[in-house]
Amino acid sequence: QVQLVESGGGLVQAGGSLRLSCAASGRTFSSYVMGWFRQAPGKEREFVAAISRSGGNTYYQDSVKGRFTISRDNVKNTVYLQMNGLKPEDAAVYYCAADYYGSIATMPLRRMDYWGKGTLVTVSS
Repeated sequence: QVQLVESGGGLVQAGGSLRLSCAASGRTFSSYVMGWFRQAPGKEREFVAAISRSGGNTYYQDSVKGRFTISRDNVKNTVYLQMNGLKPEDAAVYYCAADYYGSIATMPLRRMDYWGKGTLVTVSS
């Protein structure tokens, strides 16, 4: 079992930055591809970013490329999402997810093994 707990959400003005964190329980964190998804009100949950087990490879949704950076610390069992240049359309509940068998390329398509409960990001214009 893996438990994921997100933190770092909040209210920010357009153009500002936030850093989300996702702390994972368990000793097998490095065995999972990790990712971030988001869900805005009235919309389906969508993929944002993924990072490989070692942290050496990343994959992003086109709309966040160049603004968001995903990273991980396999000693601290934590994955991060640094979000810069936030736009009102980035406002959503952000969820952390873990996938044991997949890859960063398949993360947008696969059913995740574990989900966090989410952290709310609000962007004012």
